Amino acid sequence: QVQLVESGGGLVQPGGSLRLSCAASGNIVSINAMGWYRQAPGKERELVATIISGGRLNNADSVKGRFTVSRDNAKNTVYLQMNSLKPEDTAVYYCNAVIRTLTGLYNYWGQGTQVTVSS
Repeated sequence: QVQLVESGGGLVQPGGSLRLSCAASGNIVSINAMGWYRQAPGKERELVATIISGGRLNNADSVKGRFTVSRDNAKNTVYLQMNSLKPEDTAVYYCNAVIRTLTGLYNYWGQGTQVTVSS
């Protein structure tokens, strides 16, 4: 079994910053990719930013220059530093990881953490 545990969401004013964390634990052989998606009310879940094996980054155009994804391989943890937050960044943010276990390669999701940007 593999678990993803997220932390760091909350309420912030426009222009503010938040840092999300997501730690993976369990029967992990290797992690192919880790990152973040988000889902706003009434909208589909969308990619925010991911790190693929080898360090390649994949970021949504809407967050480039404001959000930074990083990973601590020793801790199996991915972070999302969010700066210059806008009201349109309000959403539930989900951690995602593609993890190889002893039985195969699987896609995992965290439980989600709410980020609200409002004055």
